[in-house]
Amino acid sequence: MGPGKQMVVHAHKLRPDMNAHRFGGAWTDKKLQALSEYLTQYRLIFRTNERAKYFKTIYLDGFAGTGARQDSAKASDDQQLSLSAELDADIQKYKRGSAAVALGLTSPFDQYVFVEKVMRRAEELAMLIQTDFPALESRCKVFRGEANEFLRDWCASTDWHKQRAVVFLDPYGMSVDWETISRIAGTQAIDMWLLFPLGTGINRLLTRGALPPKDWAEKVTRILGVPQDVWQPAFYAQSTQQNLFGGEDPKAIKVADFKSMGDFFIKRLGTVFAGVAPHAMPLFNSMNNPMYLLCFAAGNPKGAKPAVKIADHLLKGI
Repeated sequence: MGPGKQMVVHAHKLRPDMNAHRFGGAWTDKKLQALSEYLTQYRLIFRTNERAKYFKTIYLDGFAGTGARQDSAKASDDQQLSLSAELDADIQKYKRGSAAVALGLTSPFDQYVFVEKVMRRAEELAMLIQTDFPALESRCKVFRGEANEFLRDWCASTDWHKQRAVVFLDPYGMSVDWETISRIAGTQAIDMWLLFPLGTGINRLLTRGALPPKDWAEKVTRILGVPQDVWQPAFYAQSTQQNLFGGEDPKAIKVADFKSMGDFFIKRLGTVFAGVAPHAMPLFNSMNNPMYLLCFAAGNPKGAKPAVKIADHLLKGI
């Protein structure tokens, strides 16, 4: 089912008493701040560069949620990146989600595409656009659908000779397939921001005392895009132990840590994208455990160098 056949959500279906989408904390703020800064710089290039003005710009959020969130916890000052002025007023009690950050730019995109699987959230997002960003409503489409399916069809059906895009993927768990990432890179027209499920996903699948069971191993393969005989040597070492009969049994021992898992994924991105930010931003939970790795990759060979330079600066938190 192509993008044109997905269900478009309209704001009039929304019940006015729905609550905001609650999620995240200080690490979510860092993610949104990096995104906001990058989108601001991206639109500046396409607004001021004569050659870039030729292209229509698109922002796509594959896991859009409601576009807004409420969070009672205040992030400490040392966890903050440098904010765009447009975000300063929102950082205290009410914090915007990625969709609202993109819609709130001083220089908006020519088109916005939001994909959300849950109908209730999609309806809330449509209402947010209608009430908070009415001037941009004609530029926005909210689709209810599965992100991987939608993105693959959208990448194939869009005329990339005339359009450029930023795709933001903040999945629920391990929802982004490598095949989808490869299709995005193949357009050579998309800059991608992706939260890779480091502690929340792949680390849990890579069992410690033995190789993962078949279904878990298949999930790792689906996320990384390489067969088990490629990723297994990177994450496991072979060991032997004495059995009851005096012989030795081979045993796989997990040697991967968060850094090696993250490095492996960054290298994988480099096999399909024109440019990849060498630094990825780990996002920690309240227990100081890395949950996600915020990564950036640029698809267009001509624009990859400046795009990666900007993104890498933000990911390092400078």
